[in-house]
Amino acid sequence: MDGDGQRGTGPDSFEAVLDQLDRVVVGKREVAKLLLAALVARGHVLLVDVPGVAKTRMSRAFAASLALGFQRIQGTPDLLPGDVVGVSVYDPRSAEFNYRPGPVLSHLVLVDEINRATPRTQAALLECMEERQVTVDGVTHAVPEPFMVLATENPVEMEGTYPLPEAQLDRFLLSATVGYPSAAEELDMMRRLGVEDPLGSLKPVARAADVEAWRREAGRVSVDPVVEEYLVALVRATREHPGVRLGASPRSTLALVRTARAWAYLNGRTYVLPDDVKAMAVPVLAHRLLMGADAEVMGDSGAVAVQRVLEQVPAPTEAL
Repeated sequence: MDGDGQRGTGPDSFEAVLDQLDRVVVGKREVAKLLLAALVARGHVLLVDVPGVAKTRMSRAFAASLALGFQRIQGTPDLLPGDVVGVSVYDPRSAEFNYRPGPVLSHLVLVDEINRATPRTQAALLECMEERQVTVDGVTHAVPEPFMVLATENPVEMEGTYPLPEAQLDRFLLSATVGYPSAAEELDMMRRLGVEDPLGSLKPVARAADVEAWRREAGRVSVDPVVEEYLVALVRATREHPGVRLGASPRSTLALVRTARAWAYLNGRTYVLPDDVKAMAVPVLAHRLLMGADAEVMGDSGAVAVQRVLEQVPAPTEAL
């Protein structure tokens, strides 16, 4: 650790973040690692699952483990765009309008239950997620770096929710589910967390400088041309897969290679393996697929389609 008690860059700092999340959310280390991968790859994360499986808790623990600015936005039907991006307020003393920043101008932004917000308010997030800026009354304000949106979503069939449009979904680098714990994990959770909540005692173990260093180093992770061709073949196969009405876009190709680099880096390698691409395929591609009506009736999802594509497209076997 350095002088202020915080760890430096590298694998030790990754593990320190993951260890802290283990203290708060039992048995979800791989999901926590996906959050780190998205942060390293300069992207945003959508956590989709039923209430009560620790989506918000994991997001808060992730933020508490990083010495970065953090804001939480609660999605509600009466949430306005100005509540997200900020507003201009008239000051009678100066006879001018002054900008009051919204909570989105922070390093880490948790949008809790994003699909309870109206489409108009959801759209207010589009510019800052993609352009990393907000525009209020014709004036543009840059978001701080590093910047990341963590959003949680309840299934759309639950009462009082609004489905996220394709344009909004595409802004999320990856999507993941937390899932129910196993019986052993749930028993461990009850014993460890049933008396005292460790969330409030978490301390930052990485800083903004660490995150920027991770990003630079991950950007230098090499991708063999054979792996590049495999990655592109996977994305293109989603466009031809039966049951998929709209396959993954070219933006998905860029997202997949960025996250594969980040995943390789988090696993201590300077090169991407086909297994890194496979590990990231469902989180990166599944939420971007638009399934046909027949597939939806049969209960097929984007994740199922991507899994079938992974089975059908042969992975490189030659030495890399």
